[in-house]
Amino acid sequence: MDALDQRIISRLVADARSSYSEIGKAVGLSAPAVKRRVDRLLDTGVLRGFTAVVNPEALGWGTEAFVEVHCIGNVTPDRIRARLLPLPEVVAAYTVSGAADAIVHLRAGSIHHLEDALERLRAVDMIDRTVSTVVLSRLLDRPPAPELS
Repeated sequence: MDALDQRIISRLVADARSSYSEIGKAVGLSAPAVKRRVDRLLDTGVLRGFTAVVNPEALGWGTEAFVEVHCIGNVTPDRIRARLLPLPEVVAAYTVSGAADAIVHLRAGSIHHLEDALERLRAVDMIDRTVSTVVLSRLLDRPPAPELS
């Protein structure tokens, strides 16, 4: 990946609906050259796809929490992932260093919905205990910056 690729990615992060022509004008390439580079970035996994960014609150999922998950014994990441997949409120999960085995990001429609989701999470057979932190407000939420200045 070179500096042109980074500039193309930066334009796509800013506005994924930009045309290849618009991006080309901004980075000094033709539209077909931008398309070839974008295709290569997709093929190599640098770009994983294009998506719409939806405001969860607009869909009624404005309550969120981060939950430390502590498992019984040694549990593989694949097993943790498999047990979390059926829970629709789990929007992200991460293995982490430290005391917890994983951190789970939950979204729900209300505090009561969140409580129900936490109870179902705690009922997963391999989970010993959880420690929950409810989000009060988002202070910063941004995509990674592809251009390093």
